[in-house]
Amino acid sequence: MDAPPTADRKIIHVDMDAFYASVEQRDDPALRGLPIAVGGGGPRGVVATCSYEARAFGVRSAMPGARARRLCPGLIFVPPRFDVYRAVSGQVREIFSRFTDMIQPLSLDEAYLDVTVNKRGIASATKIAQEIRQMIRAETGLTASAGVSYNKLIAKLASDQNKPDGLCVVRPSEGAAFIAAMPVRRIHGVGPVTARRMKELGIETGADLRDRDMPFLAGHFGSAADYYYRASRGQDDRPVRERQERKSVSVEDTFFDDLTQQDALVAEIDRIAASLWTRIEKAGAWGRTVVLKVKFADFRIITRSRSFATPVRSQQLLAQAGRELLIAQLPLRMGARLLGLGVHNLEGDEAEADAGDQLALGL
Repeated sequence: MDAPPTADRKIIHVDMDAFYASVEQRDDPALRGLPIAVGGGGPRGVVATCSYEARAFGVRSAMPGARARRLCPGLIFVPPRFDVYRAVSGQVREIFSRFTDMIQPLSLDEAYLDVTVNKRGIASATKIAQEIRQMIRAETGLTASAGVSYNKLIAKLASDQNKPDGLCVVRPSEGAAFIAAMPVRRIHGVGPVTARRMKELGIETGADLRDRDMPFLAGHFGSAADYYYRASRGQDDRPVRERQERKSVSVEDTFFDDLTQQDALVAEIDRIAASLWTRIEKAGAWGRTVVLKVKFADFRIITRSRSFATPVRSQQLLAQAGRELLIAQLPLRMGARLLGLGVHNLEGDEAEADAGDQLALGL
């Protein structure tokens, strides 16, 4: 059956609230109401996620553990229990499957659902989202937020609007205005570096982005121009994919100042490896090949890789491989603008993340 026109789709994005931290607070009553972080609190540790009590101090996911402790001296670090998180994620996914088989997981704690045609014949996607959230609370003791809209781009943005434990519905007639009021840094596909470039060009909101024509966007953003042009108008034709094998998992970072010194370069690779390991464990995606990416000041890119006989299953081995790949390139021909680390040849069991009805009416 052909997919319905984009404006006629009913898409839900469900995002568990502070998932790992909420599971820990659920299972240990002594942690409830306290600022906690799941992850490593050591010098090279990274916050995988944190409770809303910790977020009030400015602690955020992917933040180095040392910085998190400085922001919140009373922060309690809890080691991750990924087997438990995967089990709870399975419970949540089973709830989704009661309504539709068109489910695209992004990670253990979030997924897109296409409920345009659903198993229960419910006309309202809003009602389906409400029922899903109620079932999650009743069966797992956890809360989830949901965004309901006519495409993936807006549904994902909407799920973050009323967190925690919230619901936001954006109908087709409201999509353009919803994006217009959105800071561009929140739009999917606009990373921190691009957001800074946009700000320098006077583009800070979706409305600012919409006001730039295609020649202007193409001149400044190249091949991404078409996506930004359409996104600023609330347009997104991407379908919800039921299954898609993950090819790789990676993390990269662009620096304000180009890095040249070995100590600084190695410190960044260690930090990136810690962040990558959190992502690998979250996805359950273990790889045999470690890949280093370096982008130089002149934007030239090189990649180097090392393969192992079996999947890399320790953060220490991942970081060591990254350091060795990097050190083999030293001294660099010029400063590094970006460093990245990834794993390929995966043997995981999670679905790929994205590296978007009744007319105005039935949502």
